[in-house]
Amino acid sequence: MAKRSSKVSRGSVRGALLRSAPAPQVQVYLTPEQERALDARLARIEGHLAAVRRMLAEHQDCNSLLVQLAAVKAALNQAIITLLESHMDACIIACAMDEDSRAALEGLKEAMAIVLRKT
Repeated sequence: MAKRSSKVSRGSVRGALLRSAPAPQVQVYLTPEQERALDARLARIEGHLAAVRRMLAEHQDCNSLLVQLAAVKAALNQAIITLLESHMDACIIACAMDEDSRAALEGLKEAMAIVLRKT
């Protein structure tokens, strides 16, 4: 008689877990107008960065590259500020109004830590 394996393939377990996992809740923290504005800002940053890459490929001078990279960084910082402000408006203030200010403060600290670690 052939020995039957008791092992379950990883793919079937992962598939079963994915099928049984509840759908994540979507948290709305930007109005449609804010989302469009942020997306437009990110598209401009993307275009600006593509131009910087072309400058690099063309071996343009270092100072010009640094100026343009600083401009990209400033634009990205503004996108981060916009997102943090929206987070505070949508999440932190709502939690504070629900007398869950401790959780609100921890959420803000976590968001700030993410931003500061990545910059």
